[in-house]
Amino acid sequence: MLLSCRWFSIEYWYLDSKPTENMIHFVLLISRQGKVRLTKWYSPYSQKERTKVIRELSGVILSRGPKLCNFVEWRGYKVVYKRYASLYFCMCIDQDDNELEVLEIIHHYVEILDRYFGSVCELDLIFNFHKAYYILDELLIAGELQESSKKTVARLIAAQDSLVESAKEQASSISNIIAQATK
Repeated sequence: MLLSCRWFSIEYWYLDSKPTENMIHFVLLISRQGKVRLTKWYSPYSQKERTKVIRELSGVILSRGPKLCNFVEWRGYKVVYKRYASLYFCMCIDQDDNELEVLEIIHHYVEILDRYFGSVCELDLIFNFHKAYYILDELLIAGELQESSKKTVARLIAAQDSLVESAKEQASSISNIIAQATK
């Protein structure tokens, strides 16, 4: 009976707490030159708004000094960013969300990219952008952290890579069969 009372009180507290729509509204990866390397939008923005947001935030973040904090108040939101090598990893959150948690999510994403690419660099993201998106999709769903285990994400990525390789082999063997049949 005591256990059920505790469960009820926890459930009641959870229902009373403020529900979050989206913790992260969007993710941007911007180079030091201001080129966008990756964008992921979890809140609805028109293409015109997206372009304006990217231009505005690029100007704000790139002009900040390296000694300044990694949080920027912007349009009633907070943008949390961290620079790794030549890339700025930026995430937009609500005013009352935890900035340090988002910094940890950014660092977690970078660690997974490092593990996958072996010391990730900007060129890895340019030529393998689909992998960067896939890793981000394994990490975040609808602006919320989905998977916190690096090993689990690595295992899922390896499984997807093996599926892609087997599909390529099948396509190659079918192409060879068709080529031999048409001779």
